[in-house]
Amino acid sequence: MVCSFHHQRIISKIENANIIVISKQDMQLNLIDYKGDTLFCAPIAVGKAYGNKQKQGDMRTPEGVFQVVDIQNASEWTHDFHDGKGEIKGAYGKHFIRLKVPGHKGIGIHGTHAPKSIGSRATEGCIRLNNDDLERLVTLIYPPLTVVITPSAMDESQNLKK
Repeated sequence: MVCSFHHQRIISKIENANIIVISKQDMQLNLIDYKGDTLFCAPIAVGKAYGNKQKQGDMRTPEGVFQVVDIQNASEWTHDFHDGKGEIKGAYGKHFIRLKVPGHKGIGIHGTHAPKSIGSRATEGCIRLNNDDLERLVTLIYPPLTVVITPSAMDESQNLKK
Protein backbone atom coordinates (compact mmCIF):
# COMPACT_ATOMS: atom_id res chain seq x y z
CA MET A 1 0.00 0.00 0.00
CA VAL A 2 2.80 2.45 0.79
CA CYS A 3 4.33 2.00 -2.68
CA SER A 4 0.96 2.52 -4.34
CA PHE A 5 0.28 5.70 -2.37
CA HIS A 6 3.78 7.03 -3.08
CA HIS A 7 3.40 6.19 -6.79
CA GLN A 8 0.08 8.03 -6.94
CA ARG A 9 1.61 11.09 -5.24
CA ILE A 10 4.46 11.19 -7.75
CA ILE A 11 2.17 10.72 -10.76
CA SER A 12 -0.18 13.45 -9.56
CA LYS A 13 2.74 15.93 -9.84
CA ILE A 14 3.55 15.10 -13.48
CA GLU A 15 2.49 17.84 -15.87
CA ASN A 16 2.18 17.43 -19.62
CA ALA A 17 3.43 13.83 -19.59
CA ASN A 18 1.68 12.99 -22.84
CA ILE A 19 2.43 10.57 -25.65
CA ILE A 20 1.29 10.24 -29.26
CA VAL A 21 0.31 6.74 -30.34
CA ILE A 22 -0.05 6.19 -34.08
CA SER A 23 -1.74 2.99 -35.19
CA LYS A 24 -1.07 1.97 -38.77
CA GLN A 25 -3.70 -0.76 -38.27
CA ASP A 26 -6.46 1.66 -37.25
CA MET A 27 -5.16 4.61 -39.34
CA GLN A 28 -5.46 6.75 -36.25
CA LEU A 29 -3.38 9.16 -34.16
CA ASN A 30 -4.12 9.49 -30.46
CA LEU A 31 -2.63 11.93 -27.98
CA ILE A 32 -2.81 10.23 -24.60
CA ASP A 33 -1.98 11.61 -21.17
CA TYR A 34 -0.03 9.70 -18.53
CA LYS A 35 -3.28 8.45 -16.99
CA GLY A 36 -4.30 6.80 -20.26
CA ASP A 37 -6.97 9.35 -21.15
CA THR A 38 -7.29 10.34 -24.80
CA LEU A 39 -6.81 14.09 -25.22
CA PHE A 40 -7.00 14.15 -29.02
CA CYS A 41 -7.82 11.64 -31.75
CA ALA A 42 -7.68 11.98 -35.54
CA PRO A 43 -7.70 9.79 -38.66
CA ILE A 44 -4.44 9.62 -40.61
CA ALA A 45 -2.78 8.42 -43.79
CA VAL A 46 0.52 6.51 -43.70
CA GLY A 47 3.14 5.19 -46.12
CA LYS A 48 2.03 3.57 -49.38
CA ALA A 49 4.15 0.46 -48.76
CA TYR A 50 3.72 -2.02 -45.91
CA GLY A 51 6.49 -2.80 -43.45
CA ASN A 52 8.92 -0.80 -41.34
CA LYS A 53 10.96 1.97 -42.99
CA GLN A 54 14.28 0.61 -44.26
CA LYS A 55 15.66 3.25 -46.60
CA GLN A 56 14.89 6.63 -48.11
CA GLY A 57 12.25 6.44 -50.81
CA ASP A 58 10.78 3.07 -49.77
CA MET A 59 7.35 4.64 -49.10
CA ARG A 60 7.15 3.01 -45.63
CA THR A 61 6.21 4.64 -42.34
CA PRO A 62 8.70 3.81 -39.58
CA GLU A 63 7.60 1.75 -36.57
CA GLY A 64 8.86 2.12 -33.03
CA VAL A 65 9.41 4.82 -30.42
CA PHE A 66 10.49 8.28 -31.57
CA GLN A 67 10.54 11.87 -30.34
CA VAL A 68 9.20 15.14 -31.67
CA VAL A 69 12.29 17.28 -32.24
CA ASP A 70 10.70 20.36 -33.79
CA ILE A 71 7.43 21.86 -34.97
CA GLN A 72 8.19 23.82 -38.13
CA ASN A 73 6.21 26.35 -40.12
CA ALA A 74 5.49 24.54 -43.39
CA SER A 75 2.92 26.96 -44.81
CA GLU A 76 5.21 27.99 -47.68
CA TRP A 77 6.64 24.52 -48.37
CA THR A 78 5.98 22.78 -51.69
CA HIS A 79 6.31 19.17 -52.80
CA ASP A 80 6.34 17.39 -56.12
CA PHE A 81 4.54 14.05 -55.88
CA HIS A 82 5.77 13.05 -59.36
CA ASP A 83 2.20 12.72 -60.60
CA GLY A 84 2.55 15.22 -63.42
CA LYS A 85 1.04 18.09 -61.40
CA GLY A 86 4.40 19.64 -60.45
CA GLU A 87 5.14 21.43 -57.19
CA ILE A 88 2.13 21.63 -54.88
CA LYS A 89 2.05 24.56 -52.45
CA GLY A 90 0.47 23.67 -49.11
CA ALA A 91 1.21 19.97 -49.52
CA TYR A 92 2.17 19.75 -45.82
CA GLY A 93 -0.44 22.06 -44.31
CA LYS A 94 0.78 24.84 -42.02
CA HIS A 95 3.03 22.72 -39.79
CA PHE A 96 5.55 19.91 -39.98
CA ILE A 97 6.06 18.00 -36.73
CA ARG A 98 9.56 16.61 -37.27
CA LEU A 99 10.33 13.24 -35.70
CA LYS A 100 13.77 11.96 -34.73
CA VAL A 101 13.97 8.69 -36.65
CA PRO A 102 17.50 7.27 -36.48
CA GLY A 103 18.92 6.68 -39.95
CA HIS A 104 16.17 8.67 -41.69
CA LYS A 105 15.60 12.37 -42.37
CA GLY A 106 12.39 14.13 -43.24
CA ILE A 107 9.91 11.92 -41.36
CA GLY A 108 7.13 13.77 -39.61
CA ILE A 109 3.48 14.42 -38.96
CA HIS A 110 1.92 17.01 -41.24
CA GLY A 111 -1.23 18.21 -42.97
CA THR A 112 -2.33 17.58 -46.53
CA HIS A 113 -3.51 19.15 -49.77
CA ALA A 114 -5.48 15.92 -50.44
CA PRO A 115 -7.99 15.37 -47.62
CA LYS A 116 -9.51 12.34 -49.41
CA SER A 117 -6.22 10.50 -48.81
CA ILE A 118 -6.84 10.36 -45.05
CA GLY A 119 -7.58 6.80 -43.95
CA SER A 120 -5.42 5.27 -46.68
CA ARG A 121 -1.89 4.23 -47.55
CA ALA A 122 -1.00 7.37 -49.47
CA THR A 123 2.20 8.95 -48.16
CA GLU A 124 5.91 8.62 -48.89
CA GLY A 125 6.42 7.58 -45.26
CA CYS A 126 5.17 10.48 -43.16
CA ILE A 127 1.98 10.56 -41.12
CA ARG A 128 -0.64 12.79 -42.74
CA LEU A 129 -3.58 14.51 -40.98
CA ASN A 130 -6.42 16.72 -42.12
CA ASN A 131 -5.27 20.32 -41.81
CA ASP A 132 -7.84 21.22 -39.13
CA ASP A 133 -6.69 18.25 -37.04
CA LEU A 134 -3.06 19.29 -37.47
CA GLU A 135 -3.86 22.83 -36.32
CA ARG A 136 -5.47 21.49 -33.14
CA LEU A 137 -2.68 18.96 -32.48
CA VAL A 138 0.12 21.54 -32.59
CA THR A 139 -1.60 23.52 -29.82
CA LEU A 140 -1.45 20.44 -27.58
CA ILE A 141 2.15 19.26 -28.03
CA TYR A 142 5.75 20.39 -27.83
CA PRO A 143 9.18 18.79 -28.18
CA PRO A 144 10.47 16.34 -26.93
CA LEU A 145 7.12 14.51 -26.91
CA THR A 146 7.32 10.73 -27.33
CA VAL A 147 5.66 9.22 -30.41
CA VAL A 148 4.95 5.48 -30.71
CA ILE A 149 4.11 4.11 -34.16
CA THR A 150 2.61 0.63 -34.17
CA PRO A 151 2.40 -1.67 -37.22
CA SER A 152 -0.66 -3.16 -38.85
CA ALA A 153 -1.07 -6.90 -39.41
CA MET A 154 0.06 -6.39 -43.02
CA ASP A 155 3.13 -4.45 -41.86
CA GLU A 156 3.98 -7.30 -39.48
CA SER A 157 3.81 -9.84 -42.30
CA GLN A 158 6.16 -7.67 -44.40
CA ASN A 159 8.54 -7.23 -41.45
CA LEU A 160 8.74 -11.02 -41.00
CA LYS A 161 9.81 -11.53 -44.65
CA LYS A 162 13.02 -9.59 -44.04
